[in-house]
Amino acid sequence: MSVNAVWRKLGLVFCPSGETPWMKSHAAVPVAESLGDSLFKIYFSSRDAHNRSYTGYVVVDIDRPERILELSKDPVLSPGQLGEFDDSGAMASWLSHHEGQKFLYYIGWNLGVTVPFRNSIGLAISVKDNGFKRYSSGPIVDRSIDEPHFCASCCVIPGNNIWRMWYLSCTGWCMRDGKPEHRYHIKYAESLDGIKWQRNGDIAIDFLNKQEYAISRPSVIADTDRLRMWYSFRGESYRIGYAESADGRKWERLDHQVGIDVSETGWDSEMIEYPYVFDHAGQRYMVYNGNGYGKTGFGLAVLEAG
Repeated sequence: MSVNAVWRKLGLVFCPSGETPWMKSHAAVPVAESLGDSLFKIYFSSRDAHNRSYTGYVVVDIDRPERILELSKDPVLSPGQLGEFDDSGAMASWLSHHEGQKFLYYIGWNLGVTVPFRNSIGLAISVKDNGFKRYSSGPIVDRSIDEPHFCASCCVIPGNNIWRMWYLSCTGWCMRDGKPEHRYHIKYAESLDGIKWQRNGDIAIDFLNKQEYAISRPSVIADTDRLRMWYSFRGESYRIGYAESADGRKWERLDHQVGIDVSETGWDSEMIEYPYVFDHAGQRYMVYNGNGYGKTGFGLAVLEAG
């Protein structure tokens, strides 16, 4: 990718109508899965009337993304049992394929008292009926002796020997204008099986300045010459960033090369965030959110240069 990268926006793909109880609003953190030919299943996180997160999906033809071919009647993932790490929401953030199985990594939500929420990373694995079953009732990545606050959205690339994960890690909370405000960036971890993870504190994408306080939703593609990452970052409002790496541990931020920004008007005119980048038929695509952290739905863009 070069300084003349240009993403052409193809428009809004989907926004909930509010008629479904578990899908009253939001289509956040989209994840695209190829179904063959030009068909894609795009998972997303919605909210019910109580603001709890569920994971659903739509099926679209990537060549005509404005037409919704299928909308999930039931959620793929629902909030967990009372008191579990995901009893306030289960928000998919990445889908990995390995030896015929699908690993759906998701953000589990708990509501807090002193702070608004606490997140962890959960895992659901595909079953024969094309659905998913939770790997466990507890998270696979949670706060720890070295990461005492929370962990959340992740990107996972399987390998024959080593699985690699880039994930959101909260570095702390502070009071701003009388309210608690989080601060988080992106770290790196490794695993032998995609379930048990070794975290050594490697920071992949760090803050550029004191005004920046939220870096999230990494999306990594391993090209032949280097690894490339797209992610969200914010000070005043979210934008999409871009970085490159030779080894996946050390990254160079090149946000000025990302080639996509807010629109002048419309559903993504105030912010853009939560990118998921994928390749299809020799082209590179991005699904992403706009205003309101997914409240206005998700859209699609295609890389035309760079």
